[in-house]
Amino acid sequence: MTPHSTAPTTQWTSVVLKRNRKRRLEAGHPWIFSSEIDEIQGPFESGQLVHILNHQNLYMATAYANPSSQIVCRILSYNEFDDIDLEFFKTRVRQAKALRERLLGSAEGYRLIYGEADFLPGLVVDRYKDILVAQILTAGMERFKEWILEALVEECRPTGVYWRNDVSVRKLEGLSLYTEVAYGTVPKPILIVENGLKFDIDVYSGQKTGHFFDQRDNRRLIRPFVAPTHSGRGAKMLECFCHTGAFTAHALAYGANHVTAVDISQTALDAAHRNLELNGLEDRATFICANAFDYLRELESDGERYDVILLDPPAFAKSKNAVEGALRGYKDINLRALRLLHEGGFLITASCSSHVTAEMFQDTVLDAAVDAHRLVRLIEFRGAGPDHPELAAAPENNYLKFAVYEVRSRGPKKGRGR
Repeated sequence: MTPHSTAPTTQWTSVVLKRNRKRRLEAGHPWIFSSEIDEIQGPFESGQLVHILNHQNLYMATAYANPSSQIVCRILSYNEFDDIDLEFFKTRVRQAKALRERLLGSAEGYRLIYGEADFLPGLVVDRYKDILVAQILTAGMERFKEWILEALVEECRPTGVYWRNDVSVRKLEGLSLYTEVAYGTVPKPILIVENGLKFDIDVYSGQKTGHFFDQRDNRRLIRPFVAPTHSGRGAKMLECFCHTGAFTAHALAYGANHVTAVDISQTALDAAHRNLELNGLEDRATFICANAFDYLRELESDGERYDVILLDPPAFAKSKNAVEGALRGYKDINLRALRLLHEGGFLITASCSSHVTAEMFQDTVLDAAVDAHRLVRLIEFRGAGPDHPELAAAPENNYLKFAVYEVRSRGPKKGRGR
């Protein structure tokens, strides 16, 4: 049975932009900043629907407002004749679904809706087979919650929809935090297959919506770096920040000889162990509950060496003010990992801090290599998978950096020559 929704009351407001602003909106950037606005004509409350006009009062876009944020408007449509109604949301969901099905075929799990990149700013939806897990992050989207739910049910025909509206960013929008089954039934756990491997997903209390689909293709990418070589032996690998073991499972399935998986959360490690058991891979893994920074220092002191080290930490920079400290953290873990690798080994390293650019991240790894007295050769540099499309006009939203480096020594240190 499809949920029934009622229409939010609409009173349009016009937001007039300055003459000398940068033409970001014309390029497709999804945000309007307070510094770009010349005049507001009408009510301007959180979630208010607005028409964006240029300095000549010509229509540019339709958006919703948040006067308490520097991002005061988020774009919903560039079509003046779009009604923001149930049919609008059904169309947006239908378009997002069609793109994923075209790109991913019969994949059981993927990001169905990726906020601004799917022209639904403030909405994230992940699909786990017949279950949808959704997050509304902004007051503007919260206004359309019932229409969003109805559109998801009608267009995707799920057996259950779960709201994971427990993310702290909602507090900044004046929204409450909660989780609930919004439609049908949602089992715990949900079993999905990714790249031929089985994973139990806890959408009720797992991080984000339970699984990190952005790394799906990158997990498949690690095969040649861990697989048995001509010697017949697979890699000895260390994974730090292993979470629920997705990279570990892939590495072992691809032939790694052994993986030491480290995470600070015992709950995450327990889930990782269950996932390895599902795939019959648990006998070649060791799980360590520890702070990765401290554990890397211990391994260096003990003289340990690895063929492959994989670093996939949580975001170190939640804001621009945190970037400097984040870069110190990235340098520290990459420096210690570089020192722990065999000659010709591989450093696989990632950052999901949106405020840390790709250039910053690569420069930080290079700085770490200099201090570690190592030469690094970049083999791969990637972002998220195709279910996380990127708006070309908004590179700051492209948060994931994923790099593979071959690591060699610079040779023994020598005294200064004449």
